[in-house]
Amino acid sequence: MSTVPPPDRSDDDPSSSLSDEQLEAFLREAAESGGTSAPKEPSARARMVARRLREEDEAARRADPRGGRRDQGPPPPPGWRTGPAPSAGGARKRRVGAVVGVLVLAALAVVAVRPSLVLPDDDGGGSGQPPAAETERPAGAPGDPAGSGRATPEHPFRGSPAEQWAEGADAIEVPKAKALSGMSEDDVAFALRRTKDLLVAANLDPGVLRGGQPDKALAVLDPKQPKLLPDLRRSLREPDEEHDPLLLFTRFDPAEVRPAGDVVKVRGRMTLAAGEPGVVKVDADYTFVYPLVRTNAPDGPVARVIVRRELTLTLNDPAAWDVTEGRLLLEKYYAEHNNTDCGVDDGYLHPGFVDDAPDGERPTGPAVDPYDTTVPLTPDGSCGRVTRT
Repeated sequence: MSTVPPPDRSDDDPSSSLSDEQLEAFLREAAESGGTSAPKEPSARARMVARRLREEDEAARRADPRGGRRDQGPPPPPGWRTGPAPSAGGARKRRVGAVVGVLVLAALAVVAVRPSLVLPDDDGGGSGQPPAAETERPAGAPGDPAGSGRATPEHPFRGSPAEQWAEGADAIEVPKAKALSGMSEDDVAFALRRTKDLLVAANLDPGVLRGGQPDKALAVLDPKQPKLLPDLRRSLREPDEEHDPLLLFTRFDPAEVRPAGDVVKVRGRMTLAAGEPGVVKVDADYTFVYPLVRTNAPDGPVARVIVRRELTLTLNDPAAWDVTEGRLLLEKYYAEHNNTDCGVDDGYLHPGFVDDAPDGERPTGPAVDPYDTTVPLTPDGSCGRVTRT
């Protein structure tokens, strides 16, 4: 905080007989009462104390909620880690028939229901090298591949823009590190590497995808971050609407579905930003495409679930912040789950297959293209149609 100059103690200051503490109390009481008792022409010292109070309040509002200053500061605002409750109007509506839906949970999650398009049966498919890695937000949504056709267990990405994408952990490319915000190049490289570790462990680890515990992902996060790890472990142990592990982890029920092959397609980007002194921010925006078949019908139809995740992790200098060395703080995380039930809170994604019987209510929200990442995720609270999978 900036240093305030000593108050003017001159005789023409009518408030000079009051201590700073008394004056602060008076000004706060005046503000709480709507200002009716505040002096019309405050003295120089009153103005300076008032300014200092405003600066303290502003600094408190700006204080990092991710683990905070060494005094830990005020508690994080409600909904910072898991998001506020869904907006009114039935945000978690179930799918219906062959309609694809998308549910945006306020602040942190988006969930979609089943496919609306019946893809043709031709044998079209793409070929060639993956597109160049992203370095910034795309200007437009990707087009459908030439010769689109129905996905099969042998060709699970047929008809999807993801057919040309890179696959697995190799698709998550770490940008070049540089010294930033008082942190060394090695420190920044560590933050980038651990961000990738979290993304891989939370979204690509085969055990986690089968519903296992994401221990490697949890090991990236700082146990000093207030309530974060206990809340995440609670969501994994006893998932419900308020404690949803799908906000950070991708999990399927192995009794219901299994992967169609061993490939997950991935596309997105990771970028660096300077935070406060001694804080480096890593922003990640990635889309994962999972092809799945029913466990009891591995040769049957293929359903693709598209998961987009946006998150910001920070590495804080332990010499200046009350943090655990070698761990990252999770500043924010958003998720969009497409082609999965949005009325089930059991901690698993439930894919929609084209031959599923209709059930539930028809989604009423806007149509959403799950491959369009031209805009950030937003908490609109709607359950709409997904145009393709």
